[in-house]
Amino acid sequence: MTSNNQGASAASAEKYAMSQPERITSRKNPFILRLRELASDGAFRRAQGEYLCDGGKLLEEALDKGAALRCVLWKEAPGPFALPDTVRQYCAPTELFDYASPMKNSPGPLFTIEIPEEAEGVFSRAILLENVQDPGNVGTVIRTAAAMGVDTVLLCGACADVYAPKTARATMGAIFRERLIHCTAAQARALADQNGLKLYGAALSDRAADIRALPVKDAVVAVGSEGQGLSRELLDLCDGELIIPMAPGSESLNAAVAASIVLWEMAR
Repeated sequence: MTSNNQGASAASAEKYAMSQPERITSRKNPFILRLRELASDGAFRRAQGEYLCDGGKLLEEALDKGAALRCVLWKEAPGPFALPDTVRQYCAPTELFDYASPMKNSPGPLFTIEIPEEAEGVFSRAILLENVQDPGNVGTVIRTAAAMGVDTVLLCGACADVYAPKTARATMGAIFRERLIHCTAAQARALADQNGLKLYGAALSDRAADIRALPVKDAVVAVGSEGQGLSRELLDLCDGELIIPMAPGSESLNAAVAASIVLWEMAR
């Protein structure tokens, strides 16, 4: 007679059966070419419905959060991960792996994740980024939002592609659990109204109130790029403007730093 534990173990082993990876040795291999295009072309990522990630830590996070893993490229040999048997696995020698990877000297693995459907617009608070084009800044804000318990990030205008490898890497796994919504300024206003929230814009202006004096805990707060700030269009749609107090002579903060301070204040 089989015990319940033995039955569960057998089922788990069947679900996560480790298949023998296919070994790739040519730069002209279609899979290698596909990875390179996923790394460099946002339109291709969207058309294919998947994006490229790099590193064991991110793979561990993806598995833990139930992200839809499609395929994995190992460097030299498979790593110590139990993967669903639906995941296609490949391995390549170091030189070829480095050719496929968008990162320098990556220990691997490379893996692709299915791009999820756009999240529904129901939330209790959110940080909004407008025209923040640096992938590291966008990824850092997504990571910080997750750490501060703000589970929604709105992306407006010409923000860096959240599914580009550098952005995804900078999130340190938060991309697999944060609600990400792309929207226009008008749509951001509508989303705030739909959820019964105030919309505030961070701005260096005489009209801006000290962030500590505004009820930002349950609100949408918009942060713009370091160079341009928020657009006039978005500011005109806001219920108010806020400013982060700084020492005299300070002109502005890096967008990710400013958003992180806002997120801390929202959590506080």
